[in-house]
Amino acid sequence: MSEPLTPTPSEPEWAAFAAIDWADQKNFWRLLSAGSRQSEVGELDNTPEAVEVWAANLQQRFGGRPIAVILEQSRGALVYMLTKYPHLVLFAVHPTTAARYRETFAPSGAKSDPSDTDSLLDLLLRHRKQLRPLQPDTAETRLLHFLVEERRQTVDERTRESHRLTDCLKLYFPQVLQWFDDVASPLVGDLLDRWPTLEQLQRAHPGTLRRFLQEHNCRSQERNAERVAAIQQAVSATQDQAVLEACVLITRSLVAMLATLRVQIAMFDRRIAELVADHPDAAVFSSLPGAGAALVPRLIVAFGTQRERYQSAYEMQCYSGIAPVTEASGNSQWVHIRLACPKFLRQTFHEFAASSIQHSEWARAFYEHQRNEKQKSHHVAVRSLAFKWVRIIYRCWKDGKTYDEEIYLQSLRRRGSLLGGVLGLTTGVGWKSVAGFQKPSERNYLTE
Repeated sequence: MSEPLTPTPSEPEWAAFAAIDWADQKNFWRLLSAGSRQSEVGELDNTPEAVEVWAANLQQRFGGRPIAVILEQSRGALVYMLTKYPHLVLFAVHPTTAARYRETFAPSGAKSDPSDTDSLLDLLLRHRKQLRPLQPDTAETRLLHFLVEERRQTVDERTRESHRLTDCLKLYFPQVLQWFDDVASPLVGDLLDRWPTLEQLQRAHPGTLRRFLQEHNCRSQERNAERVAAIQQAVSATQDQAVLEACVLITRSLVAMLATLRVQIAMFDRRIAELVADHPDAAVFSSLPGAGAALVPRLIVAFGTQRERYQSAYEMQCYSGIAPVTEASGNSQWVHIRLACPKFLRQTFHEFAASSIQHSEWARAFYEHQRNEKQKSHHVAVRSLAFKWVRIIYRCWKDGKTYDEEIYLQSLRRRGSLLGGVLGLTTGVGWKSVAGFQKPSERNYLTE
């Protein structure tokens, strides 16, 4: 085991260094006291009571002095158990980082929990300057983080169930897909719950159908009359009783799940809206073109409230996966999308950039230039646009200022960017390719 390195001036005087290899039932730990050459090892049950005893013993043994603890996760049960102890300073590393470091000295792939803690502890001792201690954001921001991610997963689940319902209806009741646009809507759900088959629907009185449609906010009398007529003239897709009975049961099950998911999404939306309304940076992110009720909280979570966390926009571009990766070997060099990154964070910037195209003049011009002049695919063009947006949002976030489209357009005119020419402005600046992105040849118009 390597000796602890001399702490940097910004570091506390560590009492000990610990590594924990997380597992579902038991955690393996290794501890090295400052100034010692012999490490200690042990097991720790993955329960709050066991963690409490372990942390309290360390506090009593080292007099409450800080202990550096490295582990492979930044979120999870063990992290939340340990963050409540002020004498434990957590260093969370990505599992891939830990695995690559372990493989450096064990290329055979040999692996065990005790050896993993040895590798983690060595990483902490030798490369602590490259590791960042875990500094949780405010409780409100972390709560918002949980809710926006869970809301997105719930929306994805609703999409999945609506696709299942669509596939089921194609088997025995395909007309519903022609009569209504959204199969996951309350209108379709209530209709299928009341009349799950075409035969049952056709037995309903036309007046009952019209009243049903009006109660579900279908106000067009002409459109309602067309639907009622179509229902009366429709022909059953199948008479196979096995198919009909099975599909009716499946349909009612899916309709019930979709109704529950709608309630859950509405519940998330209400709480998220409350948190955003009280958040100190709400005005900054609400000012961005195309950032609506769904994207504003996600952008707040993306940056957080700790202004010192990122020293430059480029750090955020790399961390989020928006910045491309350049690889070179011999005489070959290529640029590709960054694979190791928080996928939800990258998705947030990607979706915001796509939304901004319809709401921002310069964003639309930039996107069209990438698509038409540079012959980029849609997603590559949107990612290029997101790369630009991160720099702008970072500056607004860092300064605590709202975004003003007109001020930014005036800045483009003043700098003489090519976008000025695209937008009908006078300019003589050309373009050059930098890391796969188009930038003005004289200066980067998004650096300020």
